[in-house]
Amino acid sequence: MEDNRKENTVSRWRLILGQEAEGQLASCNEDGRLALTEEELIMDAALAAIYDESGAAGSTKGGSGTGAGRGSSAGHGSLNLSKWLGDVRSFFPEDVVSIIQNDAMERKGWKQLLFEPELLASVKPDIQLVGTLLSLKGKIPEKTKDTARLLVKAVVDELVKLLETDIRRAVTGALNKRQHSPLPSLSGLDWKRTIQRNLKHYDTERRVIIPEKFYYFDRAQRSREWTVIIDIDQSGSMADSIIWASVIGSIFASIPALNTRVVVFDTEVVDLTEQCANDPVDMLFGIQLGGGTDIHKSVKYCEQFIEEPKKTLFIIISDLYEGGNQSGLIRRMREMRESGVRTMCLLALSDKGQPFYDEGLAKQLSRDGTPCFACTPALLPTLVEGALKGQDLAELAKRMGTL
Repeated sequence: MEDNRKENTVSRWRLILGQEAEGQLASCNEDGRLALTEEELIMDAALAAIYDESGAAGSTKGGSGTGAGRGSSAGHGSLNLSKWLGDVRSFFPEDVVSIIQNDAMERKGWKQLLFEPELLASVKPDIQLVGTLLSLKGKIPEKTKDTARLLVKAVVDELVKLLETDIRRAVTGALNKRQHSPLPSLSGLDWKRTIQRNLKHYDTERRVIIPEKFYYFDRAQRSREWTVIIDIDQSGSMADSIIWASVIGSIFASIPALNTRVVVFDTEVVDLTEQCANDPVDMLFGIQLGGGTDIHKSVKYCEQFIEEPKKTLFIIISDLYEGGNQSGLIRRMREMRESGVRTMCLLALSDKGQPFYDEGLAKQLSRDGTPCFACTPALLPTLVEGALKGQDLAELAKRMGTL
């Protein structure tokens, strides 16, 4: 049993380090040999196609076949890519499949994975792949567009399923508990306020509170009670954030109590509210990744939608590398905050690590009352609920570990 575990460990290191390490690793075994199983040979060939610096991948039989890494175009190359995709999806965990696929496009330039319908249909959909698709959408052949749209829709649907319940609960929880109603409803009973207001009616002998009056939350669904404006930087570095933001924007747009506006910008400003409300996939295909950045222009555009400042939440999603009027941006954001608008800046909205951003501008906005921080999608509902309840977002972000 111990020998088997040792062999498995050596084999795993062989797959990680590649063929060049085979001689050294073989010496770790008593017989001085290192034999990969047939399944491990297939995995080795799939990995070598991407990570072997020589560009050559071993055959699945241990010979000198060219493997997947030799295919360069349609025809025979596409057949190799098809087999490679099948091997990767068959022998590696799902999270590893996503990494290998994206490395294939980045390290080997296998963008043809996205240009052939048959190949694209075999790819595992994930956020990174959607970002790559969006950056290349102007180059995707007509015959592949329907398949590309289905792939993007699969990712969007999965993200909606992941976030919708929490966002709806956060918004309705914040809004429904802001007002009280004279109409009795057991499900709407405000226990905390009822107990606090009736403490003077505590019966010491029976050790119970005898309420004189009950308090209920107003559960009526009010239309357009708050305005939420999401202002999204569509520069190339923000690809993941844009995908999450489009999903979150579509969820906000589906909540009757919110009047949601979704705007994207580079050096120009584009209002994608209608597309986002109807279908976030349409919104994503309306985005142009890359280009310069004029945050000031977009904030100026968004100001027209602020009718009741104290019932408006303004969210900028940007790394704050401003190519426009920085002093004008700082002034507008300060004035917006002073008028009563609840503002926040998300330097990144993704599950990745720390973002690159303009620290100087972020600190200035934070000093003026607009907290700037990176945020994972899972934590955003709590921040939105806090904003609608009037909580200090900077303090809330610190407690959540995002600031």
